[in-house]
Amino acid sequence: MASPVSMPNSNALDAHIPTTPRDIKDMELLSDVCLLAGEDRIIDKDIIYICPFNGAVKGKVLITNYRLYFKSSDPDVSVTLDVPLGAISRVEKMGGASSRGENSYGLDITCKDMRNLRFALKQEGHSRRDIFEILFRYAFPLSHGMQLFAYLTQEKHEENGWSVYKPIEEFRRQGLPNNKWRITFINKGYDLCDTYPTVLAVPYKSKEEDLKRVAAFRSRARIPVLSWIHRENQAVIVRCSQPLVGMSGKRNKDDERYLDLIREANDTPKLTIYDARPNVNAVANKATGGGYEGDEYQNAELIFLDIQNIHVMRESLKKLKDIVYPNVEDSHWLSSLESTHWLEHIKLVLSGAIQVADKVTSGNSVVVHCSDGWDRTAQLTSLAMLMLDSHYRTLRGFQVLIEKEWISFGHKFASRIGHGDKNHADQDRSPIFVQFIDCVWQMTKQFPTAFEFNERLLLTILDHLYSCRFGTFLYNCESARDQHEVRLKTVSLWSLVNSKIDMYLNPFYTPESGRVLYPVASMRHLELWVTYYIRWNPRIRQQQQSPVEQRYKELLALRDEYLKKLEELQLSDSPSSHLANSSTPNTSSSTASTPPQQYTRLHTPF
Repeated sequence: MASPVSMPNSNALDAHIPTTPRDIKDMELLSDVCLLAGEDRIIDKDIIYICPFNGAVKGKVLITNYRLYFKSSDPDVSVTLDVPLGAISRVEKMGGASSRGENSYGLDITCKDMRNLRFALKQEGHSRRDIFEILFRYAFPLSHGMQLFAYLTQEKHEENGWSVYKPIEEFRRQGLPNNKWRITFINKGYDLCDTYPTVLAVPYKSKEEDLKRVAAFRSRARIPVLSWIHRENQAVIVRCSQPLVGMSGKRNKDDERYLDLIREANDTPKLTIYDARPNVNAVANKATGGGYEGDEYQNAELIFLDIQNIHVMRESLKKLKDIVYPNVEDSHWLSSLESTHWLEHIKLVLSGAIQVADKVTSGNSVVVHCSDGWDRTAQLTSLAMLMLDSHYRTLRGFQVLIEKEWISFGHKFASRIGHGDKNHADQDRSPIFVQFIDCVWQMTKQFPTAFEFNERLLLTILDHLYSCRFGTFLYNCESARDQHEVRLKTVSLWSLVNSKIDMYLNPFYTPESGRVLYPVASMRHLELWVTYYIRWNPRIRQQQQSPVEQRYKELLALRDEYLKKLEELQLSDSPSSHLANSSTPNTSSSTASTPPQQYTRLHTPF
């Protein structure tokens, strides 16, 4: 039987008092669930979890307005599931009232975080109807006219994550504005481009009317604007969308002149335009009014980077999930992994970013775009900036990078992730941001001392990409976030992270301000991110502790032990202990005149 759990402040809350041993046992089973402020229990129910690793496991499931929580009741098998409802992509009924076979009647749940869940219930009395309807409603609140949990949570944190990124401050850090680049507020009301931020950096010589004419020739009005400038050689990374050339090969003198202004800003002999798409895709886009920069753009060279579109990436991750969950087949592992092409895509994205970074380091300005400039473009600019600028490799700097290049410049998080939306087959869904975080992880593996943050931060970011607990990744662009008052009514993910900084710090971090990182983007040096993609497999999870990390933990414990002893010595050498010593009759005058020894707290650079 299902037992709906009353909402807080309801009269029914006091009415249900556990009286039977089973009631008491049920309450004990779910007593360790730590609910968030604003999280309400909706229903709990006896259920069987069809665990892919342990078989059928009896237990109890609790559904709140934020999570699905399962705890096994079998003392011999300990299984706990804690799944944010935002991570659920699909809920389906398994079997029917007449289905035969043990545990053939229940629910199939497909998750966005590389796992699937299956639950079985008793067949009599439509026992799954209530839990299916509740799960379907609360996992997809936007499809049912309800609010996302981010608007319901009442959690508080010491830090305000919404203050992490301030566009003007970030431009000043880069040395802008200067005599070649200016800050414009032409997009203050999102009138120029509704998917761009309000603060933009453009060539100093460009006029506001020029920007409007260029916007008319760029897809979605996403004009070329500055993302990053090299302090020494003044070369820049500029991002935009494709030009609207079309099949007839239209030209726009204002657009051509505007790109030449970008080139002239640091006297780059030839402006390099990196088109993220395969050449054939860029040509095909002409049929829908898009295209690429042709020979009419003088003093410019065009390079295609062969990175596939969102649909190819979606299918690639789906294939990867098929080979890693629930079980990994050792016998054909390498060929199976190769058939997904996932690492091949990671390689192409990294390789493209390396080319961008290398060109800028050599003093040449670059323009980066794909079709609309919010998927592959964001991957390339943010990764290149991570390679070029050590600030973005700090904990807060990385937050700024994500806020700037992904969130403010309109990566379509709502469309790509499908927050609160039941339409799991939506063709706009794609793991573009997951791919970016994977590329960052690859860099942290190749440069283990170059990043202030650790792997836990990357995992936390991806978990809350889906969870809908924070407002950080909600909606497609800044104008939509302003409209839905995200900053006023929700909590930022960075509020959580910056209130618990120690959890996300890399102990091996060594600051090197001027160092440019060039990762090796070859298949021999890239790895599957096991601790993310295969983390739900308990056998894999048990093997994840690396010898280096284990040794580091031992050294930390040793350091803590020494610090404790040091504090004890300091206490024993305190003024009160000196008073006690001075009252001892046999103390010699020479000893008494010796100044107390000073101890300095050790700061061991682990």
